Amino acid sequence: MVESAIKTGVDAEAAVPMPAAGALFGLELAELTAVMAGLGQKAYRGRQVFDALYKQRVASLDEMTTLPSSLREELKAAGWSVGLPEMVQTAVSVDGTERYLMRMADGETVETVWRPDGDGGERGDGSEAASEEAGEVVDAVEAVTAKVDKRNWGALAEKGFRRATMCISSQVGCAVNCQFCLTAKLGIRRNLTAGEIAGQVAAVLNRHGVKMGKDRINLVFMGMGEPFLNYDSFMQSVKVLVDGVGVPESRMTVSTSGILPGIERYAKEAVRPKLALSLNASNDVVRERVMPITRKWNIAKLLEAVKAIPLKTREWVTFEYVLLGGVNDQPEHAREVLALLNGLRAKVNLIVWNPGPGIDYHQPEPGDVAVFQKMLIEGGIATYIRRPRGRDIYAACGQLKRTISEERGSEKLVVIGAAV
Repeated sequence: MVESAIKTGVDAEAAVPMPAAGALFGLELAELTAVMAGLGQKAYRGRQVFDALYKQRVASLDEMTTLPSSLREELKAAGWSVGLPEMVQTAVSVDGTERYLMRMADGETVETVWRPDGDGGERGDGSEAASEEAGEVVDAVEAVTAKVDKRNWGALAEKGFRRATMCISSQVGCAVNCQFCLTAKLGIRRNLTAGEIAGQVAAVLNRHGVKMGKDRINLVFMGMGEPFLNYDSFMQSVKVLVDGVGVPESRMTVSTSGILPGIERYAKEAVRPKLALSLNASNDVVRERVMPITRKWNIAKLLEAVKAIPLKTREWVTFEYVLLGGVNDQPEHAREVLALLNGLRAKVNLIVWNPGPGIDYHQPEPGDVAVFQKMLIEGGIATYIRRPRGRDIYAACGQLKRTISEERGSEKLVVIGAAV
């Protein structure tokens, strides 16, 4: 990294080659410094661009007022831009959830979700976010009651939120083909760049006027796509979000369907989000039916890789389990899950399947959900039921599919799978 090079007296400007012109957002400090060096500028200009992109979250080069106007024009002439995704449509749920259709420079679109107060997904994972979910941190509502001085509050508190969770996409579509997920209907179109992944975060933070360091923001890489099939771009986006935007990795969770090489690489990372593995079945027979990727890496291989992860203090691995009525939601399945997770520092998030058109499953009975959770808890596994958020606007888990809302007269229609 450039910072370490500066400290050791190494020529920082020569640390990395100059990237090809395009979007600046998503580049690390060393790369931005190389861009400036390529334009004959000193290394400190790279830091100025870094701060403008990630601390100030500028949307255009003209907003980089720390740079001389002549340098901004030179960047434009060289083919550089900020390159944030464009938020082309917003859908708002009755529960306050917002779903955004994000358009990239080439016209491809993905979806990003904002959930005020989250959905309970962080509970029990040992993090600060989990403590907040459990009500161990004084929230904005209590602060109002206590008449606390509001001058140092963040934007969320002013809106009455305790915190917010953002669901981020990593690919245009998805190649994993989980049978219960709407995104699978798209297939895979392409990977997102690091800037396109992290740019979703910046665009939504700007929309809500979030103040980093004051507002409590959690990120979940659980949107469209499989992050571990776009590993390098995903991890670079994490570094940009941690070092630049200021979101601690402890407030991030990455969900994988079970990409074994990705889990093995993840285990070696010094800076990494928390891990959530989409289990969704208690044995290979059922899991292969609902998640065909099981044919490549079965449950035993995945659990072996998870056990090899050097967990940090208070860190737990989350196992996501989508309950499909009559498929994986019976007591015998709960007993098998207990046997699988025995001895692991694990928690389970149960997700009642969120319906979508063209998918031939149904939701489990409420009684079956209650029994399943009770059996896991009694067996010694911390188990939570994630609150469904944004079902009415196709923003819940497994429902993202480049959806467009259209107003026609007094009707509001939802067009699934369309692009703009």
